[in-house]
Amino acid sequence: MSDAVAVEPEPAPHVRPNWAPLTLAAFVALVICSNIASAVWARWVNTNPEGLLLLSSRNRYLALTLAAGVSLPFYVAIGFLRIGSAFIVCHLVGRAYRDDVAGWFTKYLGMTKESIFAFERGFDKAEWALIPFFAGSNIVAALSGVRQTPPVKLVTLLAIGIAGRLALMWWLARTFEDQLVDFLGFLQRYQWWAVGISVGLVLLVNGRNLRR
Repeated sequence: MSDAVAVEPEPAPHVRPNWAPLTLAAFVALVICSNIASAVWARWVNTNPEGLLLLSSRNRYLALTLAAGVSLPFYVAIGFLRIGSAFIVCHLVGRAYRDDVAGWFTKYLGMTKESIFAFERGFDKAEWALIPFFAGSNIVAALSGVRQTPPVKLVTLLAIGIAGRLALMWWLARTFEDQLVDFLGFLQRYQWWAVGISVGLVLLVNGRNLRR
């Protein structure tokens, strides 16, 4: 009589938590803020740098607002708040929606399947390096939720990544201060042209993503 072959039970299907829709609402709000920043940055970088950083803390805005004279305490506080909140929201979206996330990023946000697969392989090999290096990446944040990175590990790696990013942008802003100041002066002279071009690009990119 042959030994019975053990059959592993199938994993239980994922059940979305009750708070799942809140994560989508928060994510949509962050996307709207980023689009507004992309439209008004040419004016706000000189007139309201703190407000620009609150809307979006992309690398170019971090460097430009430092050159525009934003104080270091505001730079650090707002940078940590904005980058950290975006990462946590995307992480929670990943935890709540699991398998749907990759399709959404591909369909609505212009990500390619190849780039998503590359990040997934990165998680398999070196999660400890991927999260801090890509602290500003929405897809990495969402995948950390899909993979259910433990909270303490996530916060530690994220804090290291944000601190490193802010320090790097501060160094770059100091190193290329003269060039950045000259660029800000150019924006000051032609800000409305720059705003118009920025608004057009935002509409074009979002229209393309929606058609996809």
